[in-house]
Amino acid sequence: MLTTTWTKIVRGSAPQFYRLRMDGLFGGVAIQHGNNKPKSLHKTRRIWLPNIQKVKLYSAILDRMLEVNLTTRVLRTIDKKGGIDRYILDSKEKHIASDFGLSLKKRLLRALDKKKSAPQQDA
Repeated sequence: MLTTTWTKIVRGSAPQFYRLRMDGLFGGVAIQHGNNKPKSLHKTRRIWLPNIQKVKLYSAILDRMLEVNLTTRVLRTIDKKGGIDRYILDSKEKHIASDFGLSLKKRLLRALDKKKSAPQQDA
């Protein structure tokens, strides 16, 4: 899941750099850092990784199945919106914030433009 490219994610006052592949929909969730603090009060550093799942979702606009890495939080939002197409088209680009999500949004918008510009046949 790690690559050699660095991605800048701004959280609060200080920017932090993570080596995350931007090939999924993460919904603003990133790696979190903190301490384990047991009863002995001996603190040890640890990280919490987001719950990333690989899911196949159907896109009605593209008329095909998409295999997507996403967090469970985004999966719940997709269910709430009514599908991956509606989620991608309704979300702002700053909330999608991944290379995969932005390219998918461009593909969906191009496919919608093609369907609108195609001559309509009356039966």
